[in-house]
This record gives sequence, structure tokens and C-alpha cells, in this order.
Amino acid sequence: MPLLIQALAAYAEEHAEEPGLGLMEQLILWAGFLGAWLLVAGPLHQARVELAEEEFERERFEDAMKGVEPPRRVSPLWWLVPPLRLYLSHRRHQVWEREVWIRLPDEDFEALSSFMSKARGWLLVGAGGSLIATKETWELVEGNEWSTWLFWVLAVGMAIGCVAYTVLQAAREVGVAKKRTELRAEAAAKADPAQ
Repeated sequence: MPLLIQALAAYAEEHAEEPGLGLMEQLILWAGFLGAWLLVAGPLHQARVELAEEEFERERFEDAMKGVEPPRRVSPLWWLVPPLRLYLSHRRHQVWEREVWIRLPDEDFEALSSFMSKARGWLLVGAGGSLIATKETWELVEGNEWSTWLFWVLAVGMAIGCVAYTVLQAAREVGVAKKRTELRAEAAAKADPAQ
């Protein structure tokens, strides 16, 4: 991060005499941009970590679903009145969902409820961060008088970067755990040569 700040400072000094933004304005725009995108990457990562820790076993939930007939499909003709079609579909799904909930044991229902509550909470935090990041990306592009297409490149690129960070971090954690298991097995084998 300090390297990025040094590069920004060098850029700002080089272009200080040109009309436009000064060093402080540039630093504020870039800080807002980077900080806002951290508000997207952080909740994505934390949501993955917390939801992975939840003691919700999908197989047990699928067992409860097997005993309940899936909701009937709503006729495509209802798309002629989209709000009514969406209402009917939602209503049928709610009836099906209640049947599944009734069949779940109490502990599984509590685990599902906790999982869904945390997922909704992190979805809201991530959505809020995304909105702030979008605004800050626009402010950066507008402040530097760049083309609008660059806004879209930055916004999409940073969103992909945030998701990629979360995926790569998850893969890294799996790799570290696997390596740790291998090292422990090697250490145990060295400690007990009879194996």
C-alpha cells in the first residue's frame, strides 16, 4: 500500500502545475475509491468465513425437502400481468417453504434460521458497500475528467477483484490446512519410525 501512495504522490507532483486537481484532491479521491472497494471485499470475505462456520448441514435439510412436493409452476400466461405472476409464484413458494420448515427438527430449523439471518445481514452490508464503491468510482472518474467507459472498466474490474480475492483466500486456506496435515503426518512418521 505505501508503494501505491508513493506512486500517487509522484503522479500528483508531476502534474501539479497543470490545471485540475491538486495532490490532496487526488489523494482524497483515490482513498475514497480504495476504501469503498475494501467495504465490498471485506464483507464478502467475512460472510464466507462466518457462513462456513455455521453448523448447518445441507443434507439434513434436503431430507426434509424430499417429503414435500415442490411448488406447482405458475402458468406463463400470468406474465401478461407481471405483478400478479410474481405474487402467485412467491405465494406458492412460501407454502412449500412452510411445509419444509414444519418437517425440520428444531435444532435444524434453528441452524437454518441462523444461517439465513447471517446471509441476509452480510448481503445488506455488501450491497451497501457496493453502492458506496460505485459512487466513489464515479467521483474518481469525474474528478479526473476521464471518459465514462473507464468508470465501467474500473467498477467491473474492482467487483471481479473483490470476488477473486474471496475465492483465492478460500483456496489458500484450504491449501494451508492440507499442507499442515501433510507436515503433521511427516512429523509423526519421523517421531515414530516404527510406522
